[in-house]
Amino acid sequence: MERRTFTVKPIGTVHADEELFSIEIAEPFRPALLGLDGFSHILVLWWCDRVDTAGCRSETVCRKPYTKGPETIGIFATRSPVRPNPIALSVVPVLGIDAAAGTIEVPFIDADDRTPVLDIKPYLPATERVRGVSVPAWSSHWPQWYEDNRGFDWAAEFTFEE
Repeated sequence: MERRTFTVKPIGTVHADEELFSIEIAEPFRPALLGLDGFSHILVLWWCDRVDTAGCRSETVCRKPYTKGPETIGIFATRSPVRPNPIALSVVPVLGIDAAAGTIEVPFIDADDRTPVLDIKPYLPATERVRGVSVPAWSSHWPQWYEDNRGFDWAAEFTFEE
């Protein structure tokens, strides 16, 4: 395979504290918000900068990250931020957009405060929603819909090595 390099520049930053979450779009990219209002959800691609190390980027297999999962699992079968290219994807509801200030208010995003945002795309049911999805048995008890995550004990699903 031919090796190529890529340049990826953040278009914004996640702001997260205990109760408020937002995505701040850098000034040069604020015109790109035009037309985004009206979409109830967005896809946010973000860089897992806190695990962007040579060691984390070389991980291809991890030991039992999920309580009911197999003893070892390939990184591509996880949503772990530890991966060859530490890119994450989150679907988030949009609470409001202030195009002039360059902010998108969201109820929650699973990124840390000051995480770099790489891109935003509108959530489109015609391309993101799929019928007949199957998952491995060890994750079949997880919520089937985004809205069902509220109240689900995700902490019990992960093993945490110290």
